[in-house]
Amino acid sequence: MFCKVVRLVSPPQGDACWDKSPWKDIPSQLIQYYMGSKPDHFPKVEVKITYDDMVIYLMFRVADRYVRAVAAEHQDNVWEDSCVEFFFTPDSDVSKGYFNIEMNCGGTMLFHFQPGAGQDRVVIPKSECEKIRCAHSLPRIVDPEIEESVTWTVEYWIPTTLLKKYCQVVMPAPEVVWRANFYKCADKTSHPHWLTWSPVTFAKPNFHLPQFFGILEFD
Repeated sequence: MFCKVVRLVSPPQGDACWDKSPWKDIPSQLIQYYMGSKPDHFPKVEVKITYDDMVIYLMFRVADRYVRAVAAEHQDNVWEDSCVEFFFTPDSDVSKGYFNIEMNCGGTMLFHFQPGAGQDRVVIPKSECEKIRCAHSLPRIVDPEIEESVTWTVEYWIPTTLLKKYCQVVMPAPEVVWRANFYKCADKTSHPHWLTWSPVTFAKPNFHLPQFFGILEFD
């Protein structure tokens, strides 16, 4: 999969509003493939990504059901909730490792760096997680599960200076390429599913397969 990442002139307001400028003018990508058996609940998931000299901006929109968020602290098991994820190598070479940012519908995140095969993951300190500005349309805790249809959004801003603490970063600029995948999961909701942007060919759900990352090319 391929995505052209457009450059922003001025930052968004950071309010998780999908239809406001500048987000309304940025093309979205569909997270439309799945791992494991085809789920009986298949939410419509879209993501938008953009950048400037200092920040990578992301916005997810999910037309969903069976939504929950019980992870209360950063670095908790957010993938068990209604969760969207951004795995990325800030370079074109996935052998250099990758970050995984996993965020539930209430804005609670897991943030790790995976240095490479056979190396222990790096858990980003919670104080560093707080440097990622976030906005979300649903409350931080959603319990009991929302069974009826609901559309939710999360927006977050990743400072590129934060990434430089953990690996070498090829800074976004025209024609620079990063490798990445976007995901949606909900492992411990009543209707679990594992969705991907760039297709992943593997027998069981597993998002930690950078060889299947797609291409982000900065404009």
